Amino acid sequence: MIELTRLSGTVFWLNPHQVEYIERIPDTSIAMLSGKRITVLESVQVVIDRIVEYRRLIGAFKNEE
Repeated sequence: MIELTRLSGTVFWLNPHQVEYIERIPDTSIAMLSGKRITVLESVQVVIDRIVEYRRLIGAFKNEE
């Protein structure tokens, strides 16, 4: 799970395996596979960096080579 912050300031943890895509419109908006959209304070690049860091932590990249 990755830690993110809603626009209200509430911290929550997101399952990055359920992310379909990320947009900047102008805030960072994350579209989930379920169809739900979540807007966060973090930039698109920070969200991507956290997803990559999480995937490295769990060894996900080893299965993708």
